[in-house]
Amino acid sequence: MGKARTAAARLATIGSVAAALVALLSLPALAHEGQVIRLGSFLAGLTHPVLGLDHLLAMLAVGIVSAQIGGKAIWTVPATFVGVMALGGLIGTADLGLGASVIENGIAASVILLGIVIAVERNLAIGVAMVIVGVFAMFHGYAHGAEIPTVARPLLYAFGFLTGTALIHLTGVVIGDISKRYRTGRMVLRLGGLVIATLGFGFVVGVL
Repeated sequence: MGKARTAAARLATIGSVAAALVALLSLPALAHEGQVIRLGSFLAGLTHPVLGLDHLLAMLAVGIVSAQIGGKAIWTVPATFVGVMALGGLIGTADLGLGASVIENGIAASVILLGIVIAVERNLAIGVAMVIVGVFAMFHGYAHGAEIPTVARPLLYAFGFLTGTALIHLTGVVIGDISKRYRTGRMVLRLGGLVIATLGFGFVVGVL
């Protein structure tokens, strides 16, 4: 009975988070300045990682991978991503002149590699996982920081995209934690990882 209630509570959590993400995705993909004017700095930042498919897939994958590893990884791996992304965002605001293709390829690589990790269902050591997501978080953070609209309040916008990232991680953790408990769920996760990696290649070749 207790296990059933726990499972129901987790399903309710994933449903609530997923509903919130769907609501965000339903917002019009306006220009960044238009988003700030219409939504305010915080909400514009919150929607930024959600409306970008490459960001969304990578951040979901981080949560799923951390759930597959289990234990402390459930919070240390996503926390590493968010923390390093904040640093990357700060660097991005300095506009170091890194080519857009370098950043975009780094983000695409994160989608590919994390998708593969999910697909092969190989539990990485926590330290290795933290290093991998930390490297990729730098690319994601740089992109967010470089794209902060001039009309936005930088701190509120940054807090928004960090919060959005954490929510996406949470969604991935819940999906992974529930799915890995069942044989069919694990198979679905592995197929999902393959789809994520394939979409990552689509970003590289410019199809997406």
